[in-house]
Amino acid sequence: MRHTSPYIFAKVKKLPFKYVNFVLPFILSCLMSGIISFVNLAHHLGWVDGLFHLWLSSWLFSWCIAFPTVLILLPIVRRITACFVDVSIH
Repeated sequence: MRHTSPYIFAKVKKLPFKYVNFVLPFILSCLMSGIISFVNLAHHLGWVDGLFHLWLSSWLFSWCIAFPTVLILLPIVRRITACFVDVSIH
């Protein structure tokens, strides 16, 4: 069995479980908006000089939209999912 540490790194403690509904959408929106904005930018512009700088600007704007959207839609999507999947704890 794997033992997990109560620390993120060094002496920085992990957040309490009650923050999971904020941290999970934060990380998910960062990753998804970053990947999608990069793929779209590279697809439309190709590998041009300054692509990373253009992507970073595009990603930041995308993430500013994605994070609040995920916070709003996640509870709705969970309810819709529960219509199709047995989510009861066994």
